[in-house]
Amino acid sequence: MKEQIKKLLLTLKGEYIIFWSIVAWFILFYESGICEKGIYAGNVQMEYILQSVGILLTIGLIPFALRIFNLNLVKRIKEYPLERALASYKLWSEVRLCLLAVPAILNFSFYYLTLNTTGLFCGVMAMLASLFCVPSESRIKNELDLPEEINE
Repeated sequence: MKEQIKKLLLTLKGEYIIFWSIVAWFILFYESGICEKGIYAGNVQMEYILQSVGILLTIGLIPFALRIFNLNLVKRIKEYPLERALASYKLWSEVRLCLLAVPAILNFSFYYLTLNTTGLFCGVMAMLASLFCVPSESRIKNELDLPEEINE
């Protein structure tokens, strides 16, 4: 069982690093000039639309991503046998991270397209929310109600 948890932890940490790397590369492409900045700067109508979409995604998906994982954890995952619980935990952790990636990437994109800081703030909020999802062995054991000392 300890090996399964370590394997799960390694996978989740890798996915978490990939999440941050994708966002960092995305920002790097805009900052280095590979992608053009400010295409819609000054276009009031497009700025309004992009900001509205970004804000709605942020206030909708961040709480939803964090809450849906918790609801599934409480209502379903803890009821499963260990192997199925670990697989389900992995799946819902990935779903949560993907749901956080959407507002992060889109809002940073909206920031670079409009050069309006609303997208930047919303993107940073999504990245900060991902800090609540940092995988660790103690977190997995705590969320699945496993004993701390597993010797298998």
